Amino acid sequence: MAKEKEEITFEDKIRLLEDIVKELESGEVPLDDAISKYTEAMKLAKECSDKLNVVSEKVNKIMLENNKLEDFTVSE
Repeated sequence: MAKEKEEITFEDKIRLLEDIVKELESGEVPLDDAISKYTEAMKLAKECSDKLNVVSEKVNKIMLENNKLEDFTVSE
């Protein structure tokens, strides 16, 4: 049986994305490789964005004394 793909951490995805951007900015990447790297970068960017959205939703909730999660709102 083939091993399941190991999940890459958010931080590792950001590092990979930064590395790809640096490579593409160098202008030394052949066109076919650049297209492949760009596609990979867009996939990583979407995965990171999705993760940030999920975390943001969690941060915007607080645990109340009765153990219910409710949206966090600031009263002025």
